[in-house]
Amino acid sequence: MNTYVILRRAGWSATDDLERAAGICARVNTHDMPGRIRWIRSYIVREAGGRLGTACVFQAADEQTVREHARRAGLPCDAVLPVVETVVINDDPLPAA
Repeated sequence: MNTYVILRRAGWSATDDLERAAGICARVNTHDMPGRIRWIRSYIVREAGGRLGTACVFQAADEQTVREHARRAGLPCDAVLPVVETVVINDDPLPAA
């Protein structure tokens, strides 16, 4: 499997909307496309104008599989970027309390 970063720009207005989308994403991942795609993590970002976007890390055989997953889950998929190398300086920070 290859690793990809998926940019989903300004797709949500509130965290509740994003949580619902994450649930659908997970369901498509495990029930509709098992073994074809793997959701690693997502970073939620505040976009200009206050909307929420994400930078998601997935593993899949190819970009078409990533885009198919987004389509089935009804998620934006503004860019799919192949990861060529990973450099880890520190572990991801713990979420704010």
